[in-house]
Amino acid sequence: MDAKRSNVNLVIAGLLLGLFIAALDQTIVSTAMGTIIKKLGGLDKFVWVYSAYMIAMVVATPIFGKLSDMYGRKKFYLTGLILFMLGSILCGTATNMEQLIIYRAIQGIGGGAIMPIVFTIIFDLFPAEKRGKMMGLFGAVFGISSVFGPILGGLITDNISWRWIFYINVPLGIVAVLFIMKAYHETKNTRKQVIDWLGAVMLTGFVLFLMFGLELGGTDGWAWSAGKTIMLFVASALFLIAFLYVELKVKEPIIKLSLFKNKIVTSSMAISLLYGGVMIAAASYIPLFIQGVFHKTATQTSTVMIPMMLGVVLSSQVGGRVVSKFRYRDVMIVSALMLIIGTSLLGFAMTNDSSRLIISLFTVVVGLGMGVSFSLLNISTLNAVPPQYKGTSSSLITFFRTIGSALGIAVFGAIQKSSFQSSISEVPNLSPQLAEKIKGGQALLDPDIQKQMGLPADVVNQLLGHFADSVIAIFQWAVILPAVAVIFVLLMGRARLELNKGGQQGAPGAPGKPGQQGEAAKSNPSYQGR
Repeated sequence: MDAKRSNVNLVIAGLLLGLFIAALDQTIVSTAMGTIIKKLGGLDKFVWVYSAYMIAMVVATPIFGKLSDMYGRKKFYLTGLILFMLGSILCGTATNMEQLIIYRAIQGIGGGAIMPIVFTIIFDLFPAEKRGKMMGLFGAVFGISSVFGPILGGLITDNISWRWIFYINVPLGIVAVLFIMKAYHETKNTRKQVIDWLGAVMLTGFVLFLMFGLELGGTDGWAWSAGKTIMLFVASALFLIAFLYVELKVKEPIIKLSLFKNKIVTSSMAISLLYGGVMIAAASYIPLFIQGVFHKTATQTSTVMIPMMLGVVLSSQVGGRVVSKFRYRDVMIVSALMLIIGTSLLGFAMTNDSSRLIISLFTVVVGLGMGVSFSLLNISTLNAVPPQYKGTSSSLITFFRTIGSALGIAVFGAIQKSSFQSSISEVPNLSPQLAEKIKGGQALLDPDIQKQMGLPADVVNQLLGHFADSVIAIFQWAVILPAVAVIFVLLMGRARLELNKGGQQGAPGAPGKPGQQGEAAKSNPSYQGR
């Protein structure tokens, strides 16, 4: 970055706005989905409104991360913002579910450019002693927007229109574009580069088939043991093998596999994946538990996530500030233990008789454990790699967190449905046909559907009780994820954020030759992952 010509405050504002809207749209549709289905139809396709965004973002993230390393951050961040706003406008104009799904994919491509580049620019802008504070701020915004999405989605849908959950991105995005265009100036990088298009195709195939398998598996006609479901996972595995082979052979791979020889990078990616699973479990199922137990609307129950959001914000800020004083391992072990305690409370202490206050306190503990990861894992990864791989490495954190969320929602969804279906056999006067129609029990949360089924009130209450129990079962299994994360935390060893070391300006056009930058980073003890 050209520090003399850039306005750092405006750049930060532009980055904050971009990160806010991109993370917000991962969850904002959840409380609006009931209204969207009533207006557009397509009940059998609604899951793809979430999945299209997630799949597109997962595919786009490492590609844009690599492109930003090769050609500069600014142009691809702006490209991401423009694509995201275009997708938002199109989503707001959708007249059927198929259109909405396609337009959400366009949004996801934009989000895949925005999120990794934000954290890389922050690393470029600030010296090591200030990065922790800034990463804490941006990690808090990421956490806030991810958890705040359902609340805002419900408020906008109830008081304005569901279309405005997408239109609201446009004015915020325009302001972000103007700030970055005016305030952010990069120095030029004249190195010749080659884009790994074959690797991009292989990566896309791997992610698409994996996500299709996870989303379709266990649904009507797609049993987990069905041949066509198995073939999706086989195809995904073949594309992954092909992708790894290509990345080992090409000159400029999208993902530099040798980065994973560094134990800090590998540990950070593994923790990000595991934490992504816990985050999606809490954000998706705690509001459903409140609906089932307290018989509230989706909008009313979305506020239960506010305490967790506050925990995320506080933890992210603290994590960013203390990272320069303690080893990564020491900070993350506290985070993992807090997350183990939080998920254990939700899985073994929460019951159908628990008050909303008690449940909120449990979610605060989860938030305190979760928030540290949003700031520290970016710092540990970016500080561990040479400057020319900063964008790639930052994108991998988002990539693995998103994959973790996708795996989490599929696995935990299967656990919840299995637990619910096995328990409702005890309910009298419930035919096997109706039990199968109810599936995982989410349909029972809609009073209109309860009336359509013609179930007596006492039977509905019994079913909702079993539904709440099935959600608790999710968190009993979710404890495993932070427990496994402890292993990777310990593998971080004695590494810590080293101040006033080489290789701090990671932008492609930063002063100094690329080769010199790489050697400077390699001389940094933190790069060695000691």
